[in-house]
Amino acid sequence: MIDYFHDTTFAQPLWLALLGLVPVLALWYRWRYRQRFAPLRVPGTGNDHSPVRPTLRSRMTALLPMLRLLALAAIAVAMARPQTRFSEESITTEGIDIVLAMDVSTSMWAVDFRPNRIEAAKETAVEFIDGRPHDRMGLVVFAGEAFTQCPITLDHGLLQRLVMDADAWKLEDGTALGDGCWLALNRLIDSTSLQSKVIILLTDGVQTAGEFAPLDAAKAAADLGVRLYTIGIGSQTTGRIPVLDKQGRQIFELDPKNSFDEATLEEMAELTGGRYFRATSKDKLREIYGEIDQLERQKIETNVAVRYQEKFYPLAWLAAGLLLLELLLANTWLRTLT
Repeated sequence: MIDYFHDTTFAQPLWLALLGLVPVLALWYRWRYRQRFAPLRVPGTGNDHSPVRPTLRSRMTALLPMLRLLALAAIAVAMARPQTRFSEESITTEGIDIVLAMDVSTSMWAVDFRPNRIEAAKETAVEFIDGRPHDRMGLVVFAGEAFTQCPITLDHGLLQRLVMDADAWKLEDGTALGDGCWLALNRLIDSTSLQSKVIILLTDGVQTAGEFAPLDAAKAAADLGVRLYTIGIGSQTTGRIPVLDKQGRQIFELDPKNSFDEATLEEMAELTGGRYFRATSKDKLREIYGEIDQLERQKIETNVAVRYQEKFYPLAWLAAGLLLLELLLANTWLRTLT
């Protein structure tokens, strides 16, 4: 019982005043019992000084008020609503708004990464999301057009599932690099947060589709105070790279010479005060996300609602059980004595 009330507070402690009635009622029940079952002296038995002792059943009548008093005590404590507090009122944490803009074009299925570029990008993005629990994050995917896969949210479980569901086959093929950056920027503009805002743009190609030029999108981000981190993904192999579909069938071979435009990606990042990274392997991509993670840490004060675990339910059930036991005894074994 002591462990049960360890680190416990009461939401309505005035109900505990009812506990003061317990000793008073206990004394009154004791006095009433003595008046009702006082020892009798029976003359003519050979020993007028020997009283007639109460029977076991008469002695057990004292159990009924005891059950009633225990039920009263349990009700009083239950009405006071014991609670266990398990969160803080405010914390200092780190958090920003981040949108991941991920290239899901057909070339991202190249197998120079294990198992391929797109799966490596998804898995490392999920790890990155998992390491930033206080950030609001979203996902934009692009190929020949851009699409909001997940709006900015704190539901990281949902976001991680949508990252893994990102699919190149749902969009027109191509690389709308500028559109992907622009749509990610729009998601951040829609955000009412006053925190820092960041876009992480990952691609393995150059602009081949879309309406917006990559540098124009980067300049708009710079004007709005949004930092842009760009990642060019692709190994440094000199041989042609097979590109496989979901069934493992080869679609075509990718010429590594026709890879992403590093100069453009670097300029996009520099325009916004961000950085450009080159990912040549899955491990390198994981390191890049780790570096961005360290670059984008900002202390903020976050208010957290205090949460409590109610602990009055067992007491309420105990009181009900005690009253039920009293009722059963009073109407069965001890019925003629009550």
